[in-house]
Amino acid sequence: MEQKIYIAIVKECEKLILRHHSYHNKLHIDWVRNTKRISDAPPKKVESPEYWKVDRRFNPFYVKSNAKAIARSIAKKISNRTYAPAEPFRKSIPKSSGGSRELTIYQIPDAAISRYFYSRLLDKNRHRFSSFSYAYRNDRNVHFAIQDIAIDISQEARTFIAEFDFSDFFGSIDHTYLYSQLHENGFLISDEEEAVIKAFLASRDKGIPQGTSISLFLANLVCWKIDKSLEKSGLKFARYADDTVIWSPDYAAICKSFSIINDFSKEAGVSINAKKSDGISLLARDGLPAEIASKSYLNFLGYSIGVGKVSIKESAEKRIKKHMAYLLYRSMIQPLKSSPLRGLVIPANDRDKALLVSIMQVRRYMYGGLSNRDITDYISGRKKYLQFKGVMSFYPLLNDESQLRNLDGWLVSMIYRCIQLRSKLLILHGFNRLHSFPFNVAHKNLVEQLGRRRIKGKRLLEIPSFTLIYRALQRGLREAGIEKVMHPQSLKYEYKGI
Repeated sequence: MEQKIYIAIVKECEKLILRHHSYHNKLHIDWVRNTKRISDAPPKKVESPEYWKVDRRFNPFYVKSNAKAIARSIAKKISNRTYAPAEPFRKSIPKSSGGSRELTIYQIPDAAISRYFYSRLLDKNRHRFSSFSYAYRNDRNVHFAIQDIAIDISQEARTFIAEFDFSDFFGSIDHTYLYSQLHENGFLISDEEEAVIKAFLASRDKGIPQGTSISLFLANLVCWKIDKSLEKSGLKFARYADDTVIWSPDYAAICKSFSIINDFSKEAGVSINAKKSDGISLLARDGLPAEIASKSYLNFLGYSIGVGKVSIKESAEKRIKKHMAYLLYRSMIQPLKSSPLRGLVIPANDRDKALLVSIMQVRRYMYGGLSNRDITDYISGRKKYLQFKGVMSFYPLLNDESQLRNLDGWLVSMIYRCIQLRSKLLILHGFNRLHSFPFNVAHKNLVEQLGRRRIKGKRLLEIPSFTLIYRALQRGLREAGIEKVMHPQSLKYEYKGI
């Protein structure tokens, strides 16, 4: 036990140390870019997480150097049933839908214990969970949920949908109900594991802490009963933590889901969020008549899913656009906004470094380090393997080509508008570049002209394309499957927050 705890603590420390070093590296790269971009770049300010000052056991460098002694102490406490996690750091996080949620950050040794016991519990109980439960598991993910929903509803021209969301799910779970579930439904939980679970919940009257691994297992355990009730009723559903969508071609069956959800709400002490729960509606193919409230798509975890169509959810699309617009603004417009001039990059000899930097940053955001050539070679079969890391690999199951063409058009127009605005700002500062590249290129010729230009023998000004990366993702799905194509950080991406 002591050796396993030691390994868990060291692993947790190394993860946090790597994260801190990555933060340092990014901070330095941004600072170097700023010094080249503007004359009065702000000084580089290196900060540490605020909770490092609260206790040394939040600091991964300290904990790693003392890991053996800490592991020995914790192993002894777990063995004699006196283990209790130290007081965590609590932080309020704003929610995109309004309000806030409390994030609980445990000291590193306690976080390691939580992760270790989460893995133990999941390894021997994974098979007990419903196959329609997709969150917090290493054999399911958000994309499996989207694929299952999309395929199922595409087989019917009309499907009845029930959508439910719970208010403060993690913070409201009744402990009596939770503890009863530990001993029911065939879950294999030892006395030692139960003692650790109760230690993490001891400081709370209700609810489970958000931000620690063991809570992820408990969240699925609490929902086991509702999952099985839906299955026994012959209903199809997908549940990702507290987000649930249920569907059936039978209206009477879908109505039964209301009773199941309501019963669970009362038993578990978790209230239904009426504002975010759409209730029952009819999902129908475009153009078909409907007798009750109907919709052509449902929103679930960053996706919009219709009959035969999977798109990026509107709020997620806006987030992607906003980030791309910021990347363009930051290099091309912001340095020219002030008087006297702060910008250090002035176009000359048909070259504009600010445009080059902007397009390369947008490409990296969309493609994750790939070039247009890499992608076209992969699509054609000349390249056998690609590692997808850009934002589009968080949405590998898209098939709404119309949306992607519109996004391509938006990106070209945004780049063109930034070039024109940059030209006007340059003139205000006494630099007229109207007759030089790229300021003399018409909107209709922009893609072609930028694609032709070579910088050090490479087409670095090529505008990235949503449609192009989509075609590569489609080939990747066919050849290697979802898990090989989805972004490496997909399981940590805030699909629920969009």
